[in-house]
Amino acid sequence: MEPIISVHDLARTYIMGEIEVHALQGVSFDIYPGEFVAIMGPSGSGKSTLMNLLGCLDTPTEGEYILDGIPTEELDGDMLASVRNRKIGFVFQQFNLLARSTALQNVELPLVYRGKMKKSERYEMAMNALEMVGLEDRMEHRPRELSGGQQQRVAIARALVTHPAILLADEPTGNLDSHSSEEVMQVFEELNSKGITIILVTHEHDVAAHAHRVITIRDGLVASDMINDKLSAISSQQSALAGAQTGAIS
Repeated sequence: MEPIISVHDLARTYIMGEIEVHALQGVSFDIYPGEFVAIMGPSGSGKSTLMNLLGCLDTPTEGEYILDGIPTEELDGDMLASVRNRKIGFVFQQFNLLARSTALQNVELPLVYRGKMKKSERYEMAMNALEMVGLEDRMEHRPRELSGGQQQRVAIARALVTHPAILLADEPTGNLDSHSSEEVMQVFEELNSKGITIILVTHEHDVAAHAHRVITIRDGLVASDMINDKLSAISSQQSALAGAQTGAIS
């Protein structure tokens, strides 16, 4: 099986006046179709820069990025945007929903931008996406009528509606309480069980514990790349400790 993402010695340097900031200093890894991968790292580690590169929102200073068989360095700006729109669905910390539009209308939006599609076809595709996140019964609700977790699920449906090869989520639970976070992460698990490739950027261990593999970035380099059994154990220990502390206080 060929990787859906392959990065080799990926580097990104920013020039700030007379100062060079080496955000990434040579990152290499492969991600295969159907994987659920969390990318972790502290603030300033380079994980956000890596997310921007993987999402084709920025271009590397050095190195190679092959996305679903396409070497991205060979693409100009318009071609890169086209590949990004076809291959990647984005989910962000901010839900970015249109306040006056229904859930269905928000999910249809990427299809409207594509044009040349019948209204009935857009409706069917948007409803299928809402069904995938369990919100078909909220199709006529506007964002203010939905909980935070439901709003993020609408955003996930919007990312799914174009059938991207990869779902890229950047701190998707950052604005949610613990119950809503768990609800959203269960949606990601269900989508991954259907074969959807998910890459999730987070700094939270309990969120990353839902992924099957964790790549940790530190100082612009890959510090570790491991199957998630160890992280799940760490998360369980932290939860047990927090529970013990709460019990002691009460």
